[in-house]
Amino acid sequence: MSALLDFRTDRYHNGSILEPMDEVAMPNITLKSIPDDLYDRLKRAAEEHRRSLNSEILVCLETVLGTRRSEPEELLARLRAVRRTVGERPLADAEVTAAKRQGRP
Repeated sequence: MSALLDFRTDRYHNGSILEPMDEVAMPNITLKSIPDDLYDRLKRAAEEHRRSLNSEILVCLETVLGTRRSEPEELLARLRAVRRTVGERPLADAEVTAAKRQGRP
């Protein structure tokens, strides 16, 4: 009878633990009408990378959508920040070459 009391309802049938219900649930998407060749390529890629099909799709989406185009003002602000760390004077070729070689055997 103690085995029945020890049964945990917060686990899936395969033993993995469910996340606590108070955490924010992530949205889900259902893909429909996936062409067979695309599905096969995703499946092969998932196997090669030792990922689930779902994880492989997420990585593909993050790769494509992860890089976003910078706004001009944002890019200028980043460039100005780099300029402040380098200084106002232009770098000499020898300084650039030395920086490239630093840390190389």
